[in-house]
Amino acid sequence: MFDDFLIRAALAGIGLTLATGPLGSFVVWRRMAYFGDATAHAAILGVALAFGLGMPLYAGTLTVALAMALTVAALSGRGHAMDTVLGVLAHAALALGLVAASFIPGLRVDLSAFLFGDILAVSRADLAVIWGGAGLVVALLAWRWQELLTATVNEELAQASGQDPGRARLILTLALALTVAVAIKIVGALLIAALLIIPAAAARQRARGPETMALGATLVGAVSVAGGLAASLRFDTPAGPSIVAVAALLFTVSLALRRRG
Repeated sequence: MFDDFLIRAALAGIGLTLATGPLGSFVVWRRMAYFGDATAHAAILGVALAFGLGMPLYAGTLTVALAMALTVAALSGRGHAMDTVLGVLAHAALALGLVAASFIPGLRVDLSAFLFGDILAVSRADLAVIWGGAGLVVALLAWRWQELLTATVNEELAQASGQDPGRARLILTLALALTVAVAIKIVGALLIAALLIIPAAAARQRARGPETMALGATLVGAVSVAGGLAASLRFDTPAGPSIVAVAALLFTVSLALRRRG
């Protein structure tokens, strides 16, 4: 029999992959890896904000992640160099979050849990937030799936067909911020981008279409969660990094299979 905390951890990880699978596919298609990284780094500032103001953790992280995502989207739309903007904002937000936490009196929280995740400490209330947030992300992407695909392939084509590419970017921005907010307790700010990118990159090697890639990324993510938890239990390694390590292994296997095929 599995312990309750392992069951909760598995359910939390699988729930998260429902969002990271399709969203990660768009991150790969649009080459938004650094965008996701910057949003995830900013979540640490949200953690400090939540503890400092007595807010719910998920509310604080969502607020700051959304503010970061909207800021980056606005600046990139004005012609600023994307990599420079992301580099400055990502590291500044992470540093400010860590510094701000040091000024909060009586704070006894180990911030490393939010940097690298603590999936084994997920509670039943966390499960409700994670599955609810993932469900919202999936519903948002499904609602505008064709529009998002068209804008991803060719923004001029999307405009010609009467669609608004800016709206597509906003939808992805909202989905990314929400995913970061619910993921920070599972894999942590430093590993969220990896869980978005690696399963999608692995699924891309064998996918025959965008839908199959999104489903494949979700499957790879779920297998990574199960394998990472099993490895953590067997070798006494950190659960979050173990999940990402298994995902990286699956990506390596997918590359090898592609070369043979």
